Amino acid sequence: MVAGEAKKVEVEAATKDIAEEKAIVPVADDSKAIVAVAKDAEGHKGSSERDAYLTKIMSEKRLTLINAWEESEKARAENRAAKNLSFITSWEHAKEAELEAGLKKIEEQLEKKKASYKEKLKNKLAALHKSAEEKRAMAEAKRGEEIVLAEEMAAKYRAKSEAPTKLFGLLKA
Repeated sequence: MVAGEAKKVEVEAATKDIAEEKAIVPVADDSKAIVAVAKDAEGHKGSSERDAYLTKIMSEKRLTLINAWEESEKARAENRAAKNLSFITSWEHAKEAELEAGLKKIEEQLEKKKASYKEKLKNKLAALHKSAEEKRAMAEAKRGEEIVLAEEMAAKYRAKSEAPTKLFGLLKA
């Protein structure tokens, strides 16, 4: 059934004198049919019935073609919609994966920065402890020197039998 081609339909009709007569009807795309019908013995009575029958068959055929076309168009629309939905879904998944990969990369960078800052803070804390230990050691050394100096001065004052000129570090000489 190709559009544009003439189609022939054979219709059988019963008459009183003749057992069967055949009519050939070519169908064009314009839905106009040219009917070649042989006159039967009685005249126009059989011809009008045949014309009515052919018209009915043509209209049924036309409706069948329209229904088939409608179903085909609906199926095409459904297929197109399914294809578009599939495309959109795959696009969504691809973009989602891309964004998740970017997020993971950023998280890794942040973890590296965090580890780096943590290491720097540990180094600063270690340097602080080292500096504090050095200052404690210097303070202890100074205290030790001052104690030794005080003992030497006390021994000197005892040897001279003199009293110190400054008392308890309040007065400086």
